[in-house]
Amino acid sequence: MSSSTTSAIQGGGTSPSGFLDKAHTIAAPGFNRWLVPPAALAIHLCIGMAYGFSVFWLPLSKALGIKDPIQCGPEVGFLQELFVTDCDWKISTLGWMYTLFFVLLGSSAALWGGWLERAGPRKAGVVSALCWCGGMLISALGIHLHQFWLMLLGSGVIGGIGLGLGYISPVSTLIKWFPDRRGMATGMAIMGFGGGAMIGSPLAAELMKAFATPTDVGVMPTFVVMALVYFVFMMGGALSYRIPASGWAPAGWTPPKPVAGQAMITHGHVHVKKVWGIPQFWLIWMVLCMNVSAGIGVIGMASPMLQEIFGGSLIGVPQKYGDLDKAQLTAIAGVAAGFTALLSLFNIGGRFVWASLSDLLGRKLTYVVFFVLGGLLYFSMPASAAAGHKLLFVGAVCLILSMYGGGFATVPAYLADLFGTQMVGAIHGRLLTAWATAGIVGPVVVNYMRDYQLAQGIPREQVYNQTMYILVGFLLVGLVCNLLVRPIADHHFMTDAELAEEKRLAHDKAAAQSVGAGTMTFHVTPKPLVWLAWAVVGLPLAWGIYRTGLSVAKFFA
Repeated sequence: MSSSTTSAIQGGGTSPSGFLDKAHTIAAPGFNRWLVPPAALAIHLCIGMAYGFSVFWLPLSKALGIKDPIQCGPEVGFLQELFVTDCDWKISTLGWMYTLFFVLLGSSAALWGGWLERAGPRKAGVVSALCWCGGMLISALGIHLHQFWLMLLGSGVIGGIGLGLGYISPVSTLIKWFPDRRGMATGMAIMGFGGGAMIGSPLAAELMKAFATPTDVGVMPTFVVMALVYFVFMMGGALSYRIPASGWAPAGWTPPKPVAGQAMITHGHVHVKKVWGIPQFWLIWMVLCMNVSAGIGVIGMASPMLQEIFGGSLIGVPQKYGDLDKAQLTAIAGVAAGFTALLSLFNIGGRFVWASLSDLLGRKLTYVVFFVLGGLLYFSMPASAAAGHKLLFVGAVCLILSMYGGGFATVPAYLADLFGTQMVGAIHGRLLTAWATAGIVGPVVVNYMRDYQLAQGIPREQVYNQTMYILVGFLLVGLVCNLLVRPIADHHFMTDAELAEEKRLAHDKAAAQSVGAGTMTFHVTPKPLVWLAWAVVGLPLAWGIYRTGLSVAKFFA
């Protein structure tokens, strides 16, 4: 046995040849599994800035005019805006980048999920870093040249591919490292995606303020700096990934024995190419789609919804929204910004809390709670709004957003329970097409229902009532689908020969087989290294929570 082989097994790969290969990331005995979640967080906290890109829209809408936008003529349509250089982009045009983010996230995760399982999280993480950060640099060039098509290509398409690969890169790995706490493990990583904007948005605002000049709004250099910072973090996370040896289990933990008729946690493994034909996959697809459609519709309209429903009462003025003057509208907009920040905290916290609770409750029961409690909260919101109970209304929305985030974080563990862990990352990638669908359905229902009811002459404070009842219907559909989920039939699982072949293709090897029985060298991870890894991701997250807390304080003030 060569020394390079031993080194690769102990540390996860130091050989220059194939350094990114999955086979070179197998952890040696003694590796501390708590080093893996910070690696996942390092990537998710960066790509999670996709949620916060709206911080750039207003400055970019006056990139040429600086103080006020240079309006395009009526003859300039969307296609012309892609190439126009003498007038500013509309905010509605810039919003297409946000749409592309999540369409490409879902589609790229579905397309390349199978490749990821075989290539491993390290290679996928590196590709994600190159796409996400490279896309931001291309966007910076697009801003410099005032070519919107370059921004769509850079951050929208190439960055969107990076989003998809980065989002699912740690899922399979974390589930295999934490078979005893699947929900908690995926909750930690996916919490990072929700927290990315909480760090990135205030960071971007500070950078734009520093780079702004009388002739430049400061967005282009902000993109460059953030791309470089993100690249360092994402590469650090990707290169820190390790996978457990095949058959590894935490010390003292034994897999639960299957009980006849109650096997919601399977001991088999389904191949990703079969999931399209399995009813349970489509039931879970609908579960995620309905949960996300309801939540994302509220996220998109949270700020105007609060302002239009409660109007002047948000600042102690007994007037409806339409009767407020400009100064009062500005004041309640500041309160609504604090409300939006509060929702982001619940969105992030819900990802970890609900996913961890699912380890105790089970995934199916956790989603029952989401749909039943969520449905009751949506149903109560028109009544609390009509009665002027701001605290009840805000509390309901906060809980709803916690379950929205919790749904994202719990679903990978749900898939692992049903379909096994061998290809759960690829299956999760295909399931994310439900997210792409929900990203269209939810906002369309909320926005168009609002516009329709305003056109019918319904007062602003009442235009969301019917929408809430429609969202209750979404949750009822999700509840029925969730209740219909049953264990996977045996004939869908891979045979022993098929599983062995898939493990060979995915480079899933037992450590002892890789170096020879009796020659394994233990590599005990120093505890200070674990603390350092958590500090690297924890300190930026703490700063983001602090900045968000300042905005939340304005709401309660």
